[in-house]
Amino acid sequence: MTTQKPAVPHRDGGLLRVRLDIAYDGAPFSGWALQPGLTTIQGVVEAALFMLLRRQVRLTVGGRTDAGVHARGQVAHIDLTAAEWAGMGRGRDVDPADAFRRRLTGTINRELTDGVSGRGRPVRNAVPAVVVRSTMCAPDGFDARFSALWRRYSYAIADSATGQDPLRRHTTLWYPAPLDLALLNEGAAHLLGMQDFAAFCKPREGATTIRELQRYEFARGHDGAITATVQADAFCHNMVRALIGSTLRVGFGEMPPVWLAERLAARIKDARSVLAAPHPLVLEEIAYPGDEELAARAALTRARRNAGHLSVLPDSEEDD
Repeated sequence: MTTQKPAVPHRDGGLLRVRLDIAYDGAPFSGWALQPGLTTIQGVVEAALFMLLRRQVRLTVGGRTDAGVHARGQVAHIDLTAAEWAGMGRGRDVDPADAFRRRLTGTINRELTDGVSGRGRPVRNAVPAVVVRSTMCAPDGFDARFSALWRRYSYAIADSATGQDPLRRHTTLWYPAPLDLALLNEGAAHLLGMQDFAAFCKPREGATTIRELQRYEFARGHDGAITATVQADAFCHNMVRALIGSTLRVGFGEMPPVWLAERLAARIKDARSVLAAPHPLVLEEIAYPGDEELAARAALTRARRNAGHLSVLPDSEEDD
């Protein structure tokens, strides 16, 4: 694994901080973060940036996702020169932000293929696996990682009472038994607030497992499928999938709701900590404060990390 090094703005050098809002299907990738010999979202986006800019550019991301996990609301930033930004339109009178978005999405997906045709030529993917939804010059003080207030994930579940829709098999967990929605929510309520989630994550040496779980709830939609919403200021490695996996045991009736509180208090990760599958997990949104508070929020997050109150990478559920 390659350690993520955030981009640092050089204000005296005239660099512009650019925010990228990104959505992707995580199925073809080995997660967000760069990994030698593996195809990752960070890897393909940075390769596309190299093609456009002819230099290496390192992305700083708001939430690193693990293999198979998707995103609708991923946020990242890069630092460009004013000339690079202005040149995105290639001399035409167009909005640099719109030109950059279109060129970057096209360059990313040009190299992604579904396979090889009978004549040995690549078959282009008709629907892009990665879409840059927007690019924009970020306000002063913006940091995709450290300025974030919270991250929100969703997790889709179809239990036996719902039925299994084969068209959603790549983004939904098929649970082989009926689940009690009231039990799911009763168990989830025990985990809310500022807690030590050591029993529900993969610990890192020297890193804290204390997080503020702000929302954790289950709702059944009109089609009968269940969606879990999980929101926190930051997540430990595997935390969402461990929470879902344990809470499903409560919803099935295998364990009482208070069992989750007991697990939390024990602060021990053992064989009972079963991870839910990654493919139904979606990073939906990363929230940021108002423009005038971005720099202060980033400074506060960095200070907490340096003091040991947050993990080395306090920014994602699947923080591998």
